[in-house]
Amino acid sequence: MYLLQSTLPALPIAAVVMALLAGLRSLQAACIGVLAAALAVALAFPQPAAVWLQAAAVWTPVLLEVVLIVGGGLLLSEVLRQSGAQQSLAKWLLAHTGSGVGAILLVVHGITPFAESVTGFGVGVTIGIPLLAHFGLPARKVALIGLLGLCAVPWGSMGPGTLIAATMAGVPFHDLGLASALVSVLPFAITGMVAAWLAAEPGRRGQAMLQGLLSGLLLTAAVALVNALAGTAPAGALGALVVVAFHLLRTRRQAAGSAPLDALGRRALAAYALLLGGVLAAGWLVRAAGQPGWHGLASPALWLLVAAGFFTRGRPARESLRRVGRAWAQVAPVTALFIALGVLMAASGMAAQLARTLAQGGPWYLLAAPFVGALGGFVTGSNTGANAMFAATQAEIAQALGAPLLPFMAVHNVSAALLLMASPGKVEMAVQLLPDGAPQRRWVQRAVLLVDLAVVALLGLFSLAWLRA
Repeated sequence: MYLLQSTLPALPIAAVVMALLAGLRSLQAACIGVLAAALAVALAFPQPAAVWLQAAAVWTPVLLEVVLIVGGGLLLSEVLRQSGAQQSLAKWLLAHTGSGVGAILLVVHGITPFAESVTGFGVGVTIGIPLLAHFGLPARKVALIGLLGLCAVPWGSMGPGTLIAATMAGVPFHDLGLASALVSVLPFAITGMVAAWLAAEPGRRGQAMLQGLLSGLLLTAAVALVNALAGTAPAGALGALVVVAFHLLRTRRQAAGSAPLDALGRRALAAYALLLGGVLAAGWLVRAAGQPGWHGLASPALWLLVAAGFFTRGRPARESLRRVGRAWAQVAPVTALFIALGVLMAASGMAAQLARTLAQGGPWYLLAAPFVGALGGFVTGSNTGANAMFAATQAEIAQALGAPLLPFMAVHNVSAALLLMASPGKVEMAVQLLPDGAPQRRWVQRAVLLVDLAVVALLGLFSLAWLRA
């Protein structure tokens, strides 16, 4: 039995990764992973019915909200695309940033992190990718760059994932947010450099990568400063706004003679403002009223539908609805199945057992710890889910190894958030947002995994060098 409990926790993850590398679709890989997890539970990790009922009670509302957010995000994206509003916004951004690389970094380090910080659940992708689609890049580069914009996920939805990690580890929320901001210098810088390299012409890639590096450093400084002064919850949104303002001000002279945004573009901006403002205002009202049951009023799922209804004046085209239905049928089941896989692993104890098995390597576990957090983000597609799976166990291991708890948990939190962009559910959403993106799914999945694993490896080396010093 001990041998089974030591080896079986890796089976669901290995099955998913092998299925994806073999070229199977995300839905097929998710089904294989859930079946492997169910088999592991039956063989070595049985739990009383009460455990499963409690897990279902906690996670079913989360799952329903996520799939509704996916549908709302796809609807808003489609009505803006079909009307030409996304093209109008993209042209205005290009005119005001002066170059393709500047426009790309404005989206990757500004618009997408801002949208994701105030809404979460991958909504930033549904805003960023349709804009990038008009910048003249191939579909697979658009999907990859759009996913790289999910680099500030520790502050997604105002940071509930980071709050869970802080609570489970017993460290202050503010302190973990600030430490996570400092550790995020690696993903912010690397995503900026990769995005700039993909967008630049071959002869100008060195200069573009430097521009991406500086943009990433600016985002790091802005998020850390806001976290220190105003707290963790708004740090991602306000820090991203600093980057947006910087990129627009940097090129204000080049944009002096450009045409103003047309009426269609202004209406699209109004829809985005309604979405983001509604989430923020409703969230503040719910917290002030002290009524957690009113959470649905502040959910991005509601405000995405409100924004889409506002833009279309309540009359979306039938063809748009059909397109959204087909895309949602592709994305929602994948997302739901991967959340279910994460719940199976967490509730059964497989996730904790996997971490403990890896911890037997002693201090060298500091090198592996970021990969454990990253696995949680990859499987659940959620920083909240990843921290629910692994944060408490990671904290216990850090204390057993004598590692400083706060920086250890910051590395874990950033790693858990990073692999969200490579989760099959988010990749599926990204390619479905592009009319000709689906055939590039396999390339996008491999490319974003390669970038993320490189960052996680650097975080592991950083963890080993710093925490053992």
